[in-house]
Amino acid sequence: MDDQDTATTPDATTEPTLANGADNLPAIGMISQYVKDLSFESPSAPAIFQAPVQPNIEVEFGIAATQVGEEVHEVTLKIEVRAKAEEQTAFIVDLTYAGLFGVRNVPEDQLQPFMLGEAPRLLFPFARRVVADAVRDGGFQPLMLDPIDFGSLYMQQLEAKQAAEAEGAAGNA
Repeated sequence: MDDQDTATTPDATTEPTLANGADNLPAIGMISQYVKDLSFESPSAPAIFQAPVQPNIEVEFGIAATQVGEEVHEVTLKIEVRAKAEEQTAFIVDLTYAGLFGVRNVPEDQLQPFMLGEAPRLLFPFARRVVADAVRDGGFQPLMLDPIDFGSLYMQQLEAKQAAEAEGAAGNA
């Protein structure tokens, strides 16, 4: 049997392929990602390297999303790490890692969950590596941050906000 005999032709129910930008399906894609700001400090060096004490690590996260163009949003993931050994500050890392996301035909009610839940999840592994490298380059053991479920965090914050709004509305009635 010849290969040409087995080829199928599209039937009348197949939608035609539209030119780029002519479709109206929702689409989100990462355009680029980058270090927006990075700071590493080791204020107690060199004394901190003479104390074999394991530092206590504190990590804080912040997420922000802003529209920077007609169909472009910037999502920033801010990570602050402070390590203290006894009374000395071993190191401080302050990283703002960002990504540009192209957005087309996405309903407004679905945009915020993506920007504050899914986009940080996509950026986090790269930001995590930047933090680990900065700590290692500062003379310490690389710091591997634990994975974070940004989607669950977003949902918890949304539920807390809705509960507070409902409580405020009940208090005003």
